[in-house]
Amino acid sequence: MDSTDLAATAGSSDPAVGLRAVASLRRLAEQLESLQVDRARDLGWSWSQIAGELGVSKQAVHQKHGGRAAATSKEK
Repeated sequence: MDSTDLAATAGSSDPAVGLRAVASLRRLAEQLESLQVDRARDLGWSWSQIAGELGVSKQAVHQKHGGRAAATSKEK
């Protein structure tokens, strides 16, 4: 199922179908956020810049992604 179908399914009149779609969309959004944060950091963006684009605090974005980013950079 592609993201357009998934988004449409989230509006289902059957709550079980709709809630499963919402959970899938949530996982997709988390994956996309991680991907874009990693890209931004690879391009030299600061945590403040990333936080501004996401509409969260610098501390929140660093807490969520900082540990993973450090581990990823050690692998490179």
